[in-house]
Parts: sequence; structure tokens; C-alpha cells
Amino acid sequence: MRGGAVLCVLLLSLAWLGRVWGAEGGEEDGEVVATEEEEGDEEDEVLSDELEEEDGVLVLHEHNFARALREHRLLLVEFYAPWCGHCRRLAPEFARAAALLRNGSEAARLGKVDAVAQTALSAEFHIEAFPTLKLFRDGNRTHPVAYSGRMDAEGMVLWVQRRAGPSATLLHDADTAAAFVSAQDIAVVGFFKDLRSEAARAFYEVAVEVVEVVFGVAEADELFKAYGLSADTVCLFKKFDEGRTDFPVDPERGLDVAELTRLLRVHSLQLVMDFSNETSGQIFGAKIPNHMLLFLNTSVAEQQALRDDFRAAASAFRGEVLFVVVDVDGYGATVLPFFGLKPSDAPTLRFIKMENNRKYRMEEDDFSAASVRDFVRAVLDGKVKPQLLSAEPPEDWNTRPVKVLVGKTFEQVAFDETKNVFVKFYAPWCTHCQEMAAAWEELGERYKDHEDIVIAEMDATANELENITISGYPTMHYFPAGPGRKMVEYRSARDVETFSKFLENGGKLPEEPPTVSKAPENSTESPSPSGTAEAREEL
Repeated sequence: MRGGAVLCVLLLSLAWLGRVWGAEGGEEDGEVVATEEEEGDEEDEVLSDELEEEDGVLVLHEHNFARALREHRLLLVEFYAPWCGHCRRLAPEFARAAALLRNGSEAARLGKVDAVAQTALSAEFHIEAFPTLKLFRDGNRTHPVAYSGRMDAEGMVLWVQRRAGPSATLLHDADTAAAFVSAQDIAVVGFFKDLRSEAARAFYEVAVEVVEVVFGVAEADELFKAYGLSADTVCLFKKFDEGRTDFPVDPERGLDVAELTRLLRVHSLQLVMDFSNETSGQIFGAKIPNHMLLFLNTSVAEQQALRDDFRAAASAFRGEVLFVVVDVDGYGATVLPFFGLKPSDAPTLRFIKMENNRKYRMEEDDFSAASVRDFVRAVLDGKVKPQLLSAEPPEDWNTRPVKVLVGKTFEQVAFDETKNVFVKFYAPWCTHCQEMAAAWEELGERYKDHEDIVIAEMDATANELENITISGYPTMHYFPAGPGRKMVEYRSARDVETFSKFLENGGKLPEEPPTVSKAPENSTESPSPSGTAEAREEL
């Protein structure tokens, strides 16, 4: 599963938080090769169709999968790999979700499949990354629903529950509607003249997906009158900001599911969000493309007073830029290294583009509403250059077998026209990077005296480059000698011999003659189209 928020969606899927230090989904992004030797070590087992459990989770395989579908109306299945770090971190939350569902007497169960061992099931359900979650309903094996919720127990329970029963509550009269709205901090009510209309059906689809909010539906004339409506409208009620936001249904276009989903998620957020463990899922789940951040120490009254102007600037950018307050002395302290900040730097402002993690700052912080508005507009209009982080180079960075690059030395080394430079971009917390570290050091030793080949590495969490975006760890790029600033991404096995073949062949692997052979009876088919098993998470 790609994403879901989450150091690790949802690192949190998704984001200035999730891409660097992790919270919700996992820590590293990378590709893991499952070798045939490892897979072949396991002894074949004769399995029956009995349904066994581990920690309340059904253990599924090709012999009992059909039975599980027959016996459980809703079955949420995790396809995992035993070696996948993301899967191991998900396991306790998945077990807790299973217990919560059973305690609530829900007609739903959770199951898991070892996708490395159960290759037939992996191929049938097109498993290409771990973990992948799919929901099977009413025994339907051909059209499972891809999981799209949060990666914590409560999020999984909400997601399943919303699909177990009606996604919206029918409101019969004004008293029922008033009680429904007042009982929630946020509630969405769809007012439709005809609950069988296309617009109403689209509304129900949205209600299934936006599980963090309760949905009601109404068609009675008295309710249209009570809420001052004359045509089909979706109303968002909230106990903050403006209190109510209406989304009229276009009589010609109807309701667009994706657009309404986006609008509800955007307007369910406070105009200015406080960054915390409780709100981080909302902040990144809304998928607002830009964030404007005010870093302050909330225990200092003078800094707290800066909120008013920050809020005044926010309303002009709702849906385009999310304004967030980060307490440098609280939960927000964990993100400071990602922005190159220390608690003593507060108060300060930063803008970040979620698409590429580019960060922007004012030449000199000015916290007035007008200045904040002008700065945000200038960034959106492309008039401000990004601020690029760079660590200081170690004193011996150029004398080691593996050269240690930082942002400020990268250009002179990688684009040296007399050298072929092979660079590993890594994250210190990435287990995939740690696993290949010895091979990279050995490669450095092998080529340390080579005339025109340089082996290097760069911590991509502490250093940023203007024209190169690193989207997963580890990533290897080859910069060939000569003019033209060329770059080749290395996407093959991570061992010294394959690295060497790549280098000796000028930045590409030599072609080998195809071999035709009969596959052994119990051969393992990789779940990835590229021939590798991936544990992939967006950074």
C-alpha cells in the first residue's frame, strides 16, 4: 500500500512530516529484492481450509481464502512480506483493529496473507507493494476495494464500519436534524429532493470515503425550509470558524465525487491548524498542496499574539494553502530538523510545497497579515527561490573511499566533467539504506584509486538540491563525465558485482543473451512487474 500519512500514508503519508521523520505509515521508501534462495529455504507445508488466527487476525492462504470469503460478509485483508519493516510496524495496529471490530460485534473480520509465500494469491490480486490492504465484500473475489484509510487501528475500524452499514443517517424531521448536527463537532448533511437521484448517489459515495465525518441525508420539505434551502445542497456544519458552509448541487453537472470529497476535507479543517499528534492525520489527509507554517513557542505570550495576523492572512488562500501553527517546545519539536531550525529560531515562518518538499522563507520575518499574504502570493507566483538545506562537509569528506557530499559541495563533484560519479542518496533511519551500506563501502574501496570513477553518498534528509528531487531511499544516480550535466538513475540489484558491471560498462548494465528454460514447479513469481518485491512508501 502506497501511502495512508507516515521516520514515517499517515512518517505520515504524505508530507513535510511524513517524508522525513515518520509517524503513520513507515519509515523508508525503497525497493527490496526477495531472493529465490531466501524463499527456497522454507519447507512446503500441507495446508487445509481451516481458519486459524494470530492475535485475532485470520491467517489466510490459497487453501482457506475462499472459505474466509464465504463465512465473512466483510473481510479486510493485509498482504504483507515478512521482511517488510512497514508491515511489522502495522501488525500491532492491525491486531488492535481486529479486536475493536470483534468487540463491536461488527459483521467484519480482518485477515492477513504472507504475499511472499502465497504467490498465487499475490498474482491474483496484483500485489506490487507491501503492505497492501484490500476489502472483500459479500464473497466477491473479483472486485476487492483498495483500502484508502488511515494506518492506525481507529482509522481502520472507522473505514470498515462505514462500509458495513448505511454511510449516511436519514433525518426525518427538524428535531432529528437539529439533534444530529448539534451532537457533532463536524457534520455533513445532504439535502436532496429525491434520494434516488444521481446527485444523492454521489453523496453516498463521498460518505463512504470521508470516514472521519458523520453524514446525514434529508429529503423532507420541512427540512429544506428549516435550513433556508430551495434546491439540492450539501451543508457542512462545524463548531468553529464560520459554522456552516454550503455546497449547492449544480443542476446540470450534478455532484462530482472527487471534488466534493476535496471540498469537505478542506472545509472540515480549521482555518489555522495547530500541529499535534491528533491533527497530523487531518493536516496531511486533506492533501492541500501547500502549507504555510508559523513556528512559535506557545508558552511565550508575545509569540502567541502573532496568531491573529497569521489567521487574518489565511482566509484568502483556503483550499490552496493550509496555515499551520507549530509549537517548537511541544509536539512540533520533532519536525524542526527537517526545516533546519532550532527552538531558539522561533518565531519564524516557512512555506513548503508538498509536491516536492521545496521550502521557502522570507528574507526577514515580518508577521503582519499583509506581509504574510504578499509572501504567500509571491511563492505561488514563482517569484521566490526555494531555501535549500545543506549540512557542513566533514573535514575528511574528500579523502574517504566513499566521498561524503553535502548540498554546497554536490555541484562541484557530481558535475565534474572529468569524472564519472556514482552517488547514493540515503536517509540515516532507512533500513534499506543500512542494509546496503557495507556493499557501498566495499564499492568505494574497489574504486578509491580509480582515475575517473568516484563513489559518493549524500544524506538527502539534511541536504537539498535545486533540480534533483529524491523521492525514495536509497536512490542511486550516475553522473557521467563530459559536458551536458547528464544523470542516469540506477535501478538494479544492490550488490557490489552488479554495481561494478554498471560502472565498467559506462553507466549501463551489459546486455546478457536471453536464456530459455523450463520454470521449476514451485518457482516463485515476483509480485512486482519489475522482478522485485517492493516495500514502497511515498516520501
